[in-house]
Amino acid sequence: MSSEGFLKEMQTIGEKFLLKLQKLPKADPVEIVSFCVVLLFIVTVLVLMIIACSCCCYSCCSCDGRPDRRRRNIQVRPTAH
Repeated sequence: MSSEGFLKEMQTIGEKFLLKLQKLPKADPVEIVSFCVVLLFIVTVLVLMIIACSCCCYSCCSCDGRPDRRRRNIQVRPTAH
């Protein structure tokens, strides 16, 4: 998909979302609840992705951006008898 096609698709989705928001005050209660559930699901997925990315980044790097040297792999060697 080209960038122009992607931008056009995003614009179409945005227009549909705006139209849905404009019709929401006149909608049935069931439609309002279902819209809120879908919106809550999208927000939850985005928040979980941000948390996962930040935890992954934090485990690889410390807060100042340098790698954490304490997490090196240590090879275990057998003891001699």
